[in-house]
Amino acid sequence: MEGQSRVKSTAEWYPYPTKMMFLLDTLDNLPRQRVSNSLMKVFLWILREGGARDVPSLDALRKVQNNLHNQGGIPTVSWTSTQGNIFHLNDIRKIIAKDYANPLTRSLLHFYPEIPDGPVSEAWHAQKWRCEVDRDVLTPMIVDGHRHFYVNELARLRDGSFVIPLCWVIFKGEMHADAIRVTVDGNRTACVEDTTEILIHAGDLQDNYLDLRFKNSLPAAWDEPSSKAGYPSKMPNPLRQLANGRPMYTSFVDLFFDDVSGNRSKSWNKHYNCYCTHRNLPRRILQQEFHTHFVTTSPHASSSEQFEGIKAHIESTHTDPIAVYDQSTEQEAAVRVFANTGPSDNPMGSEMTAHIGAKGNHFCRKCKVGGCGEHKRTDVGFHSMFEGGAPRSAAETLEELHKQVELACLGVKASVEARQTDTGVKDSYTNHWINDLLRRSRELKKSDPTLDSTAIVQQLKDWVTANESTIYNPFLSLKGFDVSKDTPIEILHTILLGIVKYAWHSTHTSWNAAKKTVYTLRLQAANTVGLSIPSIRANYIMQFANSLIGRQFKQVAQTCVFQMHDLTDGLQFTAWKAMGELLPLLWYPEIDNMEEYLADVETAISNVLDIFAMLDPTKILAKNKLHILTHTMADIRRHGPLLGVMTESYECYNAVFRWCSILSNHLAPSRDIAHQLAHQEGLKHRLTGGWWLSSRTGSWECAGWAVRDFLSERPILQALLGWTSPKQLEQGSVKLTPLKRIKGQPAPSRPDLTLEQTDAKTAMNIGSYAMNVTWQRCKTVVSKSRDECPLLSWVYVICPVTIFQNTPTLGRIYDIFTSTAGSVVLLDVFRILSERHPVWNLPRLARRQGEQTLLIVPSINIEFIFNVQHDCYSAKCVASGSRSKKQERVDSNINEAFIEHQPLEEHVINTTAFHNAHLLRRCLPRSAWAPVPMFTPEDRLAKHNELAEQMRGNHSSQ
Repeated sequence: MEGQSRVKSTAEWYPYPTKMMFLLDTLDNLPRQRVSNSLMKVFLWILREGGARDVPSLDALRKVQNNLHNQGGIPTVSWTSTQGNIFHLNDIRKIIAKDYANPLTRSLLHFYPEIPDGPVSEAWHAQKWRCEVDRDVLTPMIVDGHRHFYVNELARLRDGSFVIPLCWVIFKGEMHADAIRVTVDGNRTACVEDTTEILIHAGDLQDNYLDLRFKNSLPAAWDEPSSKAGYPSKMPNPLRQLANGRPMYTSFVDLFFDDVSGNRSKSWNKHYNCYCTHRNLPRRILQQEFHTHFVTTSPHASSSEQFEGIKAHIESTHTDPIAVYDQSTEQEAAVRVFANTGPSDNPMGSEMTAHIGAKGNHFCRKCKVGGCGEHKRTDVGFHSMFEGGAPRSAAETLEELHKQVELACLGVKASVEARQTDTGVKDSYTNHWINDLLRRSRELKKSDPTLDSTAIVQQLKDWVTANESTIYNPFLSLKGFDVSKDTPIEILHTILLGIVKYAWHSTHTSWNAAKKTVYTLRLQAANTVGLSIPSIRANYIMQFANSLIGRQFKQVAQTCVFQMHDLTDGLQFTAWKAMGELLPLLWYPEIDNMEEYLADVETAISNVLDIFAMLDPTKILAKNKLHILTHTMADIRRHGPLLGVMTESYECYNAVFRWCSILSNHLAPSRDIAHQLAHQEGLKHRLTGGWWLSSRTGSWECAGWAVRDFLSERPILQALLGWTSPKQLEQGSVKLTPLKRIKGQPAPSRPDLTLEQTDAKTAMNIGSYAMNVTWQRCKTVVSKSRDECPLLSWVYVICPVTIFQNTPTLGRIYDIFTSTAGSVVLLDVFRILSERHPVWNLPRLARRQGEQTLLIVPSINIEFIFNVQHDCYSAKCVASGSRSKKQERVDSNINEAFIEHQPLEEHVINTTAFHNAHLLRRCLPRSAWAPVPMFTPEDRLAKHNELAEQMRGNHSSQ
């Protein structure tokens, strides 16, 4: 950082003049508690009336805020699209740069693909980073002291041999490189052995290209094949010059586009929004609202138009890298930015990929499946709906748009529309220019009837050639981003608001009032411990069955198997069971065995699609969310677990956007909203100890110690900013049972117990514990998976008793005790039965030999919590109970029925639950949960042909 210094201010509230100014700025920039100017004036008046010190005027507060923004904030840039629409965007380059200059995020940034030595959980474990993306977009170098080793440059190993590193990778936690060997003969002529790649350890590298040049150890010549392949021409790597001696990194971003209402009311106020996340950060961090960043919004410019400006900023970093302050080294680094994925709902995915949409004959944005209705009703056409077709690619789509533009130059609209229908490629962005070319063709013919048609066509083609960079969808030409492959399946819109919603509508609309009542009672009685969902409001779900949202479909999908067995016909119930096998697999946060996992997902998807087709063969032709499931396996292989590309965190951020929209003046909404959210970014950066380059002093500065410590010491502010503290629950820790206090009496003392005074005295391993130690009762214990497990919850444990070691030990928490020596759990042990439940097809639990077996387990041995439901089918549990209905938090005079569980100690493991689904399947035998194909491949094809014949018969009779 030549010419730049690093300054940590001694003023405790720097860069604010006073603590009061800091507090007011913090209040004014809370994402979900926005304060209008008029309300801020009221606050300032109250503070002055209360005698507070250093209370500024509103104008003084705004002046300080603007100065802070100008010193080191996120710039807001005005942009005019090629179609003439004006909007504002926050500079994505500065957003990314702040993660390097922030101690909260810098240590978490991951720059290199990784060969997983364990579960696949992050983008850098998946195939895009590792194998599929152009290697030139990955981080090109590694740092070894004061030397930089770049890819595509000759390097010497410690054994004296030569290699050319092609890609840096992490393997078993250490830096390696995919490389090719280079041999040098006695004449110093080099030959590249590029038929085989090798994996080398970075520690074996001795000399980089500059070292070899300094030592005069470079080859004097290259053999002809190596020269033709272009290896010498890439040395030194051109990026070395761009880096100018600084470390160079690649940052990937996920870009989310959506159309959102700017109002909180039902009145629609459409805005096109774009948010981003820094994909070099771990998934668990990116799920926090704190790390979702606003880029742009506009009520006028479409997402493709907005991407013009975003793409320009991203591409500028390829030739002029971002100069960032690297907080970990206290030095400057150079950063290039590339797009990783574009998570979105399906309509927006179609717009980004230049796809005709769900109503087209070729209704899939990811492949070319489809055709006219007659073809799709044939045996071959119908069966093709159940498989992924020939994949689309950005390059092919762009080529097709070129052909459509050429047709538009001929002036025949019907020819363009026919081609769009036949290919499924229809880009709303390019269509603007296609329509303009058709209009100009008509005007030219009308203005001069004698003008030769060939001259008109040539004139239009000349215009297209001159403006080629502006008339085609910008999503299709960004390096390292294939929009057809990088808009992955999105589980909120495709799964919860797709297949689950379809099945739910088909089910509940067939019920009469009596069945709805039965379902409501059963749903309300479901055990939710271990599901990680809010309390179920069954009456609400049934009352507003046609208006449910994602979180309610989550509740329905994870419990419905236990309530619907006698409320639907057999095929509908089979559909719910098939979805119960598929959905938990898609909610895996990490994947142990990719090939086995993808085979299970493929089997489960095939079962779901087959059952939907058996219910209604036309459904798969009409609903592209069903067919698009066939691309799930390819998306998981390319991007990792689907939780990593889910859009729920972005959808939640819409609330932050709406508050800014409401408080804008609505004359320049894009500018006002971008400015406000840029101010929020600046506040978060200051609070977390981030550094910024001061435009006033030219030095790198950070906030004073009081500002930096303020967030970490105040959980209420963390919650308001959408930040989760990195401090995790401690495995094995417990919470004491609260004491009942009686008003007006002294606080009771906590009773001490010996194990002899509790049911633990009958535990099979009671002999391992002293009887004279005193214990206190607790209400929860923290598992290895960092879940709080309450009393009566079901857990998997590492058994301390030799006879049960190395076997899945499952049970229900009977009691929890703690002492000065540690904490223990009293476990009511159950065993897994060999056969699944006859109706629900789920693994069953029962007591060993029908008798209660208690086991004392150290709290540190609790692995994870999981959900178990009572076997109400076998126990014949009915709504035999009656209780007062709660209203206004008190008992009313109205009685309501409820399900009373009968005293049958048989239970069913809920393998349809999402939470800890991957952990549960690790300890259960595969026979207890693995999806089984409904049909053999031959029988499946025959079934599809039968359904196609049935569909053709129905169609001809209409």
